Amino acid sequence: MTTTLPPLLEPLRLRLRGSSLIEASAGTGKTFTIAALYLRLVLGHGGDDAFTRPLTPPEILVLTFTDAATKELRDRIRARLAEAAEAFALDPQQVPDRARGQDLMHDLRADHPPAQWPGCARSLRLAAEGMDESAVSTIHGWCNRMLREHAFDSGSLFTQELHTDQRDLLAEAARDYWRSFYYRLALADVKQVRAWWATPDDLSRLVKDLLECASALPDAKAPEEALAAARDAAVVQLQEIKAPWLQWASELLGILGRAVTAGHVPANQLTRRVEWLGRLREWANGDATMPALTTTAWDRLTPDGLQLVWNKGFPLPDHPALRDMATLRSRIEALPDGRTDLLCHATRWIAARVAAEKERRAQMGFHDLLARLDAALQGPNGQRLARLIRQQFPVAMIDEFQDTDPLQYRIFNAVYGVARNDAQTALVLIGDPKQAIYAFRGADIHTYLAARRDTAGRHSTLGNNFRSTRAMVDAVNQVFTQAEQRPGAGAFLFRTDADNPVPFVGDGREGCSLRRGDGLEAGGDGGDAVAM
Repeated sequence: MTTTLPPLLEPLRLRLRGSSLIEASAGTGKTFTIAALYLRLVLGHGGDDAFTRPLTPPEILVLTFTDAATKELRDRIRARLAEAAEAFALDPQQVPDRARGQDLMHDLRADHPPAQWPGCARSLRLAAEGMDESAVSTIHGWCNRMLREHAFDSGSLFTQELHTDQRDLLAEAARDYWRSFYYRLALADVKQVRAWWATPDDLSRLVKDLLECASALPDAKAPEEALAAARDAAVVQLQEIKAPWLQWASELLGILGRAVTAGHVPANQLTRRVEWLGRLREWANGDATMPALTTTAWDRLTPDGLQLVWNKGFPLPDHPALRDMATLRSRIEALPDGRTDLLCHATRWIAARVAAEKERRAQMGFHDLLARLDAALQGPNGQRLARLIRQQFPVAMIDEFQDTDPLQYRIFNAVYGVARNDAQTALVLIGDPKQAIYAFRGADIHTYLAARRDTAGRHSTLGNNFRSTRAMVDAVNQVFTQAEQRPGAGAFLFRTDADNPVPFVGDGREGCSLRRGDGLEAGGDGGDAVAM
């Protein structure tokens, strides 16, 4: 398999039509690049690669994941616009002649005839002054805005209150569920439930992480029925597990006795094993769920355990009981107990109660913003809504795209048609799959890889690290190069015989750390370039 690397990005040459993906490792200047693309969109720069017309800040959608990142991004873009306005306001006769590729602002200005400079300066200055009206936002904030501004087309209420903390509402629903279903359980069932979650608050904490996928959970029986069904199933399965041991225990006793007589195993090893096999026979004949065996007994009544005491040169006995012992305890522990069914039932019921209460109060949570906009885009009026959003924001740039979850990507895909690559709009996805670390909040590396497939042939990469010293870059590259060269799935565990969507290449073109970009006028996300 040959890994094909995306070309190094030239910010002034990227095609600003259709969909594209920029892969950017840490410290490679994502914010610098976004600001450069923003300048081009305001100026209508790029010739055949330019967008169809110059845009204003309210028309350029820039999305990221936190309020702090939003503020920083807006401030950086504003500063870059002001800097560019000053650059275009210079007298052409006073501009020093510099080789191309040394200064992005110089190259941008050089792409415009001097006669256009005053107009460019005016457009950039107005854009900088209008950044307070810009569409730089978090994804949730943008979804909230779309539901509010397109209430007719999204089927949303005109006035809905966003509640970021819904713990009280969830706790109230959990208490209602507890009263509705657990108060009427038999005493034995109550003890079982209390062993799993002692209070409604314990149940609420478990359900909280499942609410967003409640509709995908199986439709379980109510607790009373689920516990009874689990007991009946456990009895049947336990009897199936016990049945062969009525004969196996006696057979093993005979095998071990003959082995001692033949000198295959020391006689002093037989006594305890006779005791253990007796307990297994009692268990098979009795009502106990788990045999009364010590940890040592569980380990020594297996092929590996016998090997420890078996005399060298003699073959180990081959009996199904010894193989069965290797998994016996785990199979007994996995007998049906109804816990999963109870959790599924509670989650679906509580989710429905919370949803009904939020609708009654005209409230939404963060996930509701995504779910409702997604539902509207997938609904009967979805195409019209998507068209209205595209008209409002013909260009979108999504920063830290590796943190996107499947629901968020489906929203962007519904609006911009990533694989369709529509030249009348532009969608630029910017991220690094090696930093996809937010699975706890729904981010999914496979969503990133799906977007990578949808933008096949339209990839580029930021190839210079402006944040770390050369020694640090070289050291990290060495570690990951060794991991990449091992047989198997590569450094990031995605390599197959056919493809490697997250490769690490030793020359630094792509990977956890990249080659050092000495002397280039670009800042990493954390600040200016460090000269070496």
